[in-house]
Amino acid sequence: MASLWSSLERDVFNPQSKKLLETICVWKMGKKKKMSILCVVVDAFKPVKPFLVKVKADRGEQYKIAYRWPLAELKLVDGKTLDQASLDFDLHFDKVYKWTASSCDEKKTFIRCLWKLNHRFLSRTIKFVNVPSCPVEGTQRPQEDRKDTAETESQEELSAYQEMTPKEAADVLRLMEEYEPLVNNSVAFAEQLSNDLHVLDEANLRAIISSEKQVTKLMSSIDEALAEVARVEETLQVYDELLGSVKQQMDHIHQENSLLHHILSNKTKLMDEILFLTTHLDLGKEHCEALSRADLSSPSGVKACVAAAEALSGCMNIQIQPGYRKLQAVAEQLIMFETLKQNFENSFISHVTNIFELQGNAQVDALMQPFDKLSAPSHGLQHEELVPYTPLMAWLRNANPVLFSDLPKVYAQNLCRLYDREIKAFFEQAKMLLLGRRKGSLQEGLEKPMVMGSRQHSRWSLPGSREGQEDTPDRGNVIKVLEQVLRELQPLCTAEQQFIEKFFHLSRNTSELQVLEVPASKGRENMASAEDPPCTKPRSQLEEPTTRLLGEIFSSLEPELRGFLDVCNKTHPFSCLQVLVTLSDSVFEMWGSSSAPPSSFLNTVLGNMLLLAKSSFNKCIGTLCKEIKEAKAPSKMRGGILPSVSRFEEFVNFSEEVFRTAQRRGELDKAHLRLASSVFSSINSLSSANLKVNTDMVMMENFHHIHCFLGQKKIQCLEDKKREAKQRYSEHMEKYVITYLGQPLEKLNHFFEGVKARIAQGVKEEEVSFQLAYSKQELRKVIERYPGKEVKKALETLYRKIHKYLSPEENLLPVVWHAMEQELIRQYQELEDLIQRCYAGSGITMDFTMMDLLSYFNSITLSSV
Repeated sequence: MASLWSSLERDVFNPQSKKLLETICVWKMGKKKKMSILCVVVDAFKPVKPFLVKVKADRGEQYKIAYRWPLAELKLVDGKTLDQASLDFDLHFDKVYKWTASSCDEKKTFIRCLWKLNHRFLSRTIKFVNVPSCPVEGTQRPQEDRKDTAETESQEELSAYQEMTPKEAADVLRLMEEYEPLVNNSVAFAEQLSNDLHVLDEANLRAIISSEKQVTKLMSSIDEALAEVARVEETLQVYDELLGSVKQQMDHIHQENSLLHHILSNKTKLMDEILFLTTHLDLGKEHCEALSRADLSSPSGVKACVAAAEALSGCMNIQIQPGYRKLQAVAEQLIMFETLKQNFENSFISHVTNIFELQGNAQVDALMQPFDKLSAPSHGLQHEELVPYTPLMAWLRNANPVLFSDLPKVYAQNLCRLYDREIKAFFEQAKMLLLGRRKGSLQEGLEKPMVMGSRQHSRWSLPGSREGQEDTPDRGNVIKVLEQVLRELQPLCTAEQQFIEKFFHLSRNTSELQVLEVPASKGRENMASAEDPPCTKPRSQLEEPTTRLLGEIFSSLEPELRGFLDVCNKTHPFSCLQVLVTLSDSVFEMWGSSSAPPSSFLNTVLGNMLLLAKSSFNKCIGTLCKEIKEAKAPSKMRGGILPSVSRFEEFVNFSEEVFRTAQRRGELDKAHLRLASSVFSSINSLSSANLKVNTDMVMMENFHHIHCFLGQKKIQCLEDKKREAKQRYSEHMEKYVITYLGQPLEKLNHFFEGVKARIAQGVKEEEVSFQLAYSKQELRKVIERYPGKEVKKALETLYRKIHKYLSPEENLLPVVWHAMEQELIRQYQELEDLIQRCYAGSGITMDFTMMDLLSYFNSITLSSV
């Protein structure tokens, strides 16, 4: 119980400044499971008011107040204990509450507390029935006091037989010491003590008899005091009754003051709410007239409509309580606002839609533009006509988003027709400017380049070559016209994007404006190179209102631009390089520009075109590589540079000129490597070809030509190919020299090849001359066949043969002749060394010396000059 009491005081009543007087655990009759706690509390401050509080405990053993009654509203307490003890009792407020207590003691204590509070604070306004203990509580109080006095006396008698104090023990010891002789005789000692006690009793009686008069006087004084106390109690009872009526009057006055305070507070709040409603739900007469007329044809009318629409939004957006909407005046005002809003919305949408339709049906003045000047159309006047309605578009977007969402679609549908006509006329003029022809001969100009780029030509007719130069447009014209087209498209798309973002209030991050939109298809992802713009994202990530709206407005831009690029690609075989460079530079220039944010939609289109240009370029390179690999050398070829090497050289020259000012050349470097590998494969395939000339000589000349060409161009990505060409050139020259040098001293070389074989088989060098086939006599016979004149004659024949087959353009004759000279000298020294080691002391020497060989080579070289 103490824990319950402390919990209730701490958690429930102390925070509310209440003082707990009594508690009782009860439940309603017949519902014993639902137990509650009735608490009697009073205010902790004056004026003190008693209350009866019903407290419930939840599952978490936390207490909360379920109901509270002022005790002044209690009319009757029915204890139901007249005949026999009962746990039930009733409390009569405006409603009768029937409860059952947990025990009789708690019930009695609870009712006694109510009885006391009734007498002290409520002037006995509560009636108690079937409670026998309460009415007689005042008469039974003396009896209870007497009973308490008797109990006190009995307790005093019991307390007489208590343990002696240290002083009493000391007195007893002193008495025993005084009568020590008698202590040993207990009977004598007891008699002595009895005699002393009688003496003392006699003395006490005498003292009492002598003071009887004083006792009588004291008793009379006590009776007088009791009578005075009775009079004082009667006087206090009268005062208490008087103060009780005064207290009731003061409580009544306090309640009236509290009611007056509430009335004044409610009146103030009511006036504030009325002023709030009348101030914020009042739309000026001039605004109502402006919205009703909906004059949107004049600037002053538009300005008035903007101000009225903003005022109407301010009135309709005021947050009011739901109950206010039930007021007739407020409901009528809100209905009027809604009617004005709907009527003005319809008028404004109709007016703006008419403007969209008129602009979409406007005619294109194609003949106004000169033939030699390309200029994209401008929509500045159309935008200026719609700009004054921008505030009303913002108002409509906030007031009715559903109706507003249809306006961009209507605008795109109407303006799309105008842009389709203008863009088609623009690209028709660009095609005529590209081909240098009027419209009547445009189709003829588109067909001729296709014939030029076909396989009817044995060699490709590149721009700048003499073949097919008469009907081919200037190669610089492709770049010039394409750059002009891209320059004209940028302000057109940017202006339209800025207008629709401002007019339709389409929000977009600045970073997104610099993003190229590239479709994330698998095929195009494979074509994208590492040097693509770093901001390419899939279209799904950029499908935002601005991009979708621009896509509808410029629906014909991408197909027309794609068709124009096809025309550019058909002007000559390698025009795809020019298209790729121009598009790439334009895209990166737009992306890196800080003067004005580029059009995200245009960057999307250009990104798609850039991928298309890369695809065309890759197809061109793939076709060229295939033709180079599949090219077969002519059967009557007598040496010189292969056609595949010439094609590679022409392509590199043209591409380096086109990419000279390009910002990125990653695609070109890849193409160079692919073509170089194809050319090397084509040259290597000559080893299996049936040529009338030496294969090593042809391969030597071509690799030498490639090495010299790459050395002149100094292309970084082809440095490895240049070194490879040099290595292959050296290898084939060595093979060529060794093959042709075997002819002047053929039998001599065969003889010493056999000598080397015997030595390799384990025959000692000094024993080789004893072999029958390699004796000294056989050696002299072989040497006699190669006198100096015959060697010189053989060298002259060899020189003429080399001079005949080597290509004069490569100027390899001195190089090859010098290599042969070095190789022959090396062979001569090797033969002399073998003669000295294997035929020592025989005196056998060759008919010519090293100096003779040098003189032979010098004389042949000088005679050829």
